[in-house]
Amino acid sequence: MQTVLSIFKKMMASAVIFSILPALAADIPLASGADLQAAIDNSQDGDRLLLAAGDYQGNIEITRPIQIIGAENGVSRIIGNGKGHVIWVKAEQVELAHLHIHNSGKTLRTMDSGIFLDKIAHHAHIHHNNLENNLFGIYVWGPNQAIVEHNRVNNSNEPRMASRGDGVSLWRSPHSIIRHNRFSGGRDGIATNASKHNLFENNYFRDLRFAVHYMYTEDSEVRDNHAEQVESAYVLMFSNRIRVINNRIKQAKEHGVMLNSVNYAQIIGNEVDDVNKATFIYNANFNEIFYNRFENSLLGIHFTAGSEKNHIANNAFINNRSQAMYVGTREVLWQHEGQGNYWSDHSAFDLNGDGIADTPYKPNNLMDQVLWRAPSAKLLINSPSAQLLKYAQQQFPSLLPGGVSDPYPLMTIPQAPPNHAQH
Repeated sequence: MQTVLSIFKKMMASAVIFSILPALAADIPLASGADLQAAIDNSQDGDRLLLAAGDYQGNIEITRPIQIIGAENGVSRIIGNGKGHVIWVKAEQVELAHLHIHNSGKTLRTMDSGIFLDKIAHHAHIHHNNLENNLFGIYVWGPNQAIVEHNRVNNSNEPRMASRGDGVSLWRSPHSIIRHNRFSGGRDGIATNASKHNLFENNYFRDLRFAVHYMYTEDSEVRDNHAEQVESAYVLMFSNRIRVINNRIKQAKEHGVMLNSVNYAQIIGNEVDDVNKATFIYNANFNEIFYNRFENSLLGIHFTAGSEKNHIANNAFINNRSQAMYVGTREVLWQHEGQGNYWSDHSAFDLNGDGIADTPYKPNNLMDQVLWRAPSAKLLINSPSAQLLKYAQQQFPSLLPGGVSDPYPLMTIPQAPPNHAQH
């Protein structure tokens, strides 16, 4: 998997391209209300259009490598007419900064956006902008090596979730970096489809369906982000070799981390607090889930049949109403190299002081299986027959063969080593 350092090297190399733009490039100040499209059409490669505070008509097209820089003291607004893209970038090496961009169209079919980076718009740099009331905030539609950083994106909330757009949407846009942005409103914070070698880091997500949504994406990383009050936080689907590292998730209505048909992913060092299902693993194989903290949730981990050869170790499952759910009869061992997980409800001794409980941990009993298959049976949870069933299984474990077990449960919450993110 390509390292973060190699991604940054590629991005730094792309910055050198700006130095070879024509030496006659000029700074062109524009007064409030000036014809921005005319200024773009009359500019030369490498020119900087410096916008004074004020309002400018949107629905502009950029067809040459220029920079459009808004006022740092004051607000430079580019306002669309409610149709199409507010800014449509059709050139390489374009920089957009310190702009307030409003009022795109609302048609999903045409991907109406505050900023639309077309396939040719390689090496774009979009930073320190405020985007509001757009369908999509920034749509990266095919260019390579875009940098989107330090923006605030608050999309319009259409009545139907299916009619909303994403904060940043990427399609076949490799080697792009999305960092230090704040996303709220709309559908997903960052959505990526059929892209590779991307990095999403230090972003903040709130009031969204998904914070980050991966589809058909490979060799990418999402790290050091914070998501709260979303439907689900990090949703990985039909993707390979994704690294989910050191993210914080709080108060998600459904999932903290979800893997659906995902292989060779690394889920390391994340903190998931107060969600419905902290982790959901469906038809996912060969993944590593290490040093995460899943706590105060209705369910710590939901693990489905069809998921094989995953390593789940050195995680902490703390004060979840149900620690784990696995509906299957095949035996699944959650440990790696003699290290299991910490379970807050596991009452056990450690007589030899090696940090490993003397008895294995089995999160699910026969009564759990009954309740999953027949939820109405919870009315009988405290009945004599249910208590007898629990007691019988404790005395005769062979009554419930297979299922999940942790042969080396930890006595204390594991602390990740300093280099765990480079595992």
